[in-house]
Amino acid sequence: MRGLDAPADCFVAPAPEQTGAFLDFIADDELYGLFHLIAFRGLRRGEACGLRPEDLDLKGKTLTVATQLVDINGEIEENAPKSDAGNRIVALDADSLKVARRHLKRQRKAREEAGGAWVESGRLLTRPNGAWVEPTWLSDYFDRLVRKAGLPPIRLHDLRHGAATIALAADTEMKVVQDMLGYSSISLTSDTYTSVLPELAREAAEAVARLVPRQRSKRTAGLTSGSRGAESSKDDAKKDRKKSKRTAGQPWCVRVRPAGFEPAALGLEVVFASCSLVSPASLRDVS
Repeated sequence: MRGLDAPADCFVAPAPEQTGAFLDFIADDELYGLFHLIAFRGLRRGEACGLRPEDLDLKGKTLTVATQLVDINGEIEENAPKSDAGNRIVALDADSLKVARRHLKRQRKAREEAGGAWVESGRLLTRPNGAWVEPTWLSDYFDRLVRKAGLPPIRLHDLRHGAATIALAADTEMKVVQDMLGYSSISLTSDTYTSVLPELAREAAEAVARLVPRQRSKRTAGLTSGSRGAESSKDDAKKDRKKSKRTAGQPWCVRVRPAGFEPAALGLEVVFASCSLVSPASLRDVS
């Protein structure tokens, strides 16, 4: 793999196009539902593996995170979530509900075909024979799928951070993102994704300015690019499209710095810029 043209304390989070390309590639995979929940709802790996059938409420459109599977010295055990905040109820969007229903239908069919060979693991998201999904195996499987899809190398855990940055880009309130991810405080959440906010604010300001076309004249010279006139706005739009084509599908650079709120958690300074490929083995882990 090629090295990353960025500081050593960086790792990559998937760009929206990259997340979409990955999910499209695995659309028929038996574990699509699991990857979908991590990519859109920001579940931790162990939380997704630990989900039980009773945790899914299709009528209430929610998912309860109450357990996780962890690998302890090679043995898989069921534990409580990482923190008290990890015990949470996650809202499900319409598409996620469709994915859940499709998964349940496929699982019922697999159970019938397996007969007595079906493994009663008590998990919502399972292997084809009903056995639970081991977290370490899942990460290895994800790596293989990413390579087969021909996508830049990222870690499974990076999908969770991608879910957070995408949510913020969609104007989701910070408190909602905190609850979705199961962070212990809104301060941790805002510190983790602190640099996302100024960039989003700048983009919003530019978008608003472009809605008001202005005549080019001496009086308007020097105003923001979005307010100089329709022709100027079109030029800016063309530049944005060209930039998007250059960076589409490339990962975002993410700089790691201590947050100081949770011992195992590190803050992320998210930079909305593309970067070259990086070996996942060289990246530091964050929660």
